[in-house]
Parts: sequence; structure tokens; C-alpha cells
Amino acid sequence: MPVEIKRAYEEKSDGDGVRILVDRLWPRGKSKEELGIDHWMKQVAPSPGLRKWFDHDPDKFNEFKEKYKDELHNDEEKTEALEGLKKIVKDHDKDVSLIYGAKDSTCNHAIVLKEILDRQQV
Repeated sequence: MPVEIKRAYEEKSDGDGVRILVDRLWPRGKSKEELGIDHWMKQVAPSPGLRKWFDHDPDKFNEFKEKYKDELHNDEEKTEALEGLKKIVKDHDKDVSLIYGAKDSTCNHAIVLKEILDRQQV
């Protein structure tokens, strides 16, 4: 089963597997109980500067992906967090949902993380 991505404002379901919030900020208006996450890995989220630069502009998405991957591989804290995320995915045989808060379901950092994790061998 591939890693799934799911918006924080979608209904939680039994098929979500391990739910991991991958945003730096807690989703507005959602309680801990409503969100039902198992892990909050805010260190794996894009830096505030990159997030603000991108601003979910579809025209910037390809460049954002490259800059974000660069952050994930060159920032020690992010690299460590990504390795932790990979371990969770491996330990749960990819039965994992990455939870994000962005309104845009086609241009966000969770998509980039999913691509990285789906290439990981289990």
C-alpha cells in the first residue's frame, strides 16, 4: 500500500493507518481528538521562508519541490526528521497517511514527501 496524503479537514477514517501531521503549524480549528494524529513531525515541514515564498502558487511548484528537497537533504534537523519519518513508514509497511492543512491538494509539501516515501523500499 502506498503512503497516502490527506487534508487535516477531511474526516478521519479507519483506513488512514498511522496518521502523521507534517505541518509546522497545528491546523486551525481542529482539536487533538478531531485530528486523531499519532505523530506530529513539524521539523519535516518546509522552512517558514520557503513556505512564504511558495505561497501555494502552482507556477512555482516545480521550483518549490527542488528547494524543499534541498532543505530536506541539507538541513540537519530536517534530514533527521525525514529519516524518522522513513522509519515510521517502513515499520508500518507504508500503512501511513501524511496529514497536511493546505487548501490546495495538488501543490503542497505533503505531495513531495509522499513521492520520497513511495520510492523507499519496505
